[in-house]
Amino acid sequence: MTQSYAAEDFSGRGQLNSVQLNVVTLIDMEKAAAQESLEGCLYMMDNSIGGVGQGTDHLETVCKQGQVINWIIRPIDMHRRPDGSWPPMPKINNLVFLDIEKGDEDDVAERRMMTELKIYGAPDRMRHKYTAVYYYWAGAVMSTAHPGLYRYRFVLELEKEHSTEKLYLNSPRYPALRVLPV
Repeated sequence: MTQSYAAEDFSGRGQLNSVQLNVVTLIDMEKAAAQESLEGCLYMMDNSIGGVGQGTDHLETVCKQGQVINWIIRPIDMHRRPDGSWPPMPKINNLVFLDIEKGDEDDVAERRMMTELKIYGAPDRMRHKYTAVYYYWAGAVMSTAHPGLYRYRFVLELEKEHSTEKLYLNSPRYPALRVLPV
């Protein structure tokens, strides 16, 4: 037997999952590189409705099961230099979701939270010292994710000024996704 649905079956559920969310993080690259820590260097904001912590490093983004989220990261200083080059750029190396139910926020979650959307646009393909580009990480919240609060940790890769060496840092506090049922 096939189940059929009418439009009124979905009334009151908003736009379901049609709107992508953007989580934009600005980072003070100079300070982060100098102290080799992200403490006091991250400023996050999003376009979700009802989230809290705008402008902090512990933003709580409200989303739905199946919704696409784009994490975009940029340095605070994005001005072209006199020689035509751009300042070092931060890159989101990974997002690690944490298992807070076990009582230890540093435990990696056993359940998968997101489906990563690999090359989801062109910015990372056109990186050049004379082109202003941002890095991002995109994923879709698993449709099987239970409603609730999911904390995550950024693993960031920072370019060092005048060096080929990379610096890998974890976010000191944990932003979160608050997943609502669809």
